[in-house]
Amino acid sequence: MSRTTLGRRLIDALQRVNDRHPWSHNDAFHPWITTRLPARRGTALDVGCGRGELLALLAQHFDLIRGIDVDADMRRVSAARCAGLSNVTVESLTLDAVPPGADLVTMIAVLHHLDLEPALEQVRRILNPGGRFLCVGLARPDSVADHAWDLASMATNPIIGYVRHPWPAEQTSDAAAPFPVRDPTLTFAQLRAAVEHVLPGAAMQRHLGFRHTIAWTKPPGASLSSVE
Repeated sequence: MSRTTLGRRLIDALQRVNDRHPWSHNDAFHPWITTRLPARRGTALDVGCGRGELLALLAQHFDLIRGIDVDADMRRVSAARCAGLSNVTVESLTLDAVPPGADLVTMIAVLHHLDLEPALEQVRRILNPGGRFLCVGLARPDSVADHAWDLASMATNPIIGYVRHPWPAEQTSDAAAPFPVRDPTLTFAQLRAAVEHVLPGAAMQRHLGFRHTIAWTKPPGASLSSVE
């Protein structure tokens, strides 16, 4: 048996396990966000709010939650999920149309859909001093470290799925609106260079689940004009 055939069989076997014990790589990072919230909790902005799961969580911690998404199906699902939450609004806005004044800006699997540096500059503009940017993202694997993390994610994916979803999933059709999907084009190193330029001092970290995180707190006196 060739190494290629063996690798293909291994991938297929892992996929069968994943299908039986599915888990959301994005939702798994909600605790990472909720344990890093800023001290001031007036307004939070979730960019690309998707199905509204994070909006509903943040509604427990902030006075006002704004979810924005350019996809009409995502807005509809988010609005339905948060219909009973008076402090949540879901809007059809682009990032550059959002007024400043947020204490938190979140993105989960969204940044690679956007023009990177302009999006980071808008985050910097929108945040209040002391406000926090918490981002969960994807990157194109390129370096040895990138591929090592992807292999580790592939190997642990079914284990995490079994722990989080121990009972085999029933094969049912999912009526929920599908997430818009786009493969990342920038590498972790390219992202880090842009983040360091626009949001100096931001912390970036690779994680299992084919994800990385970005955490940045806007310092007092920081402004968009200070980016050179």
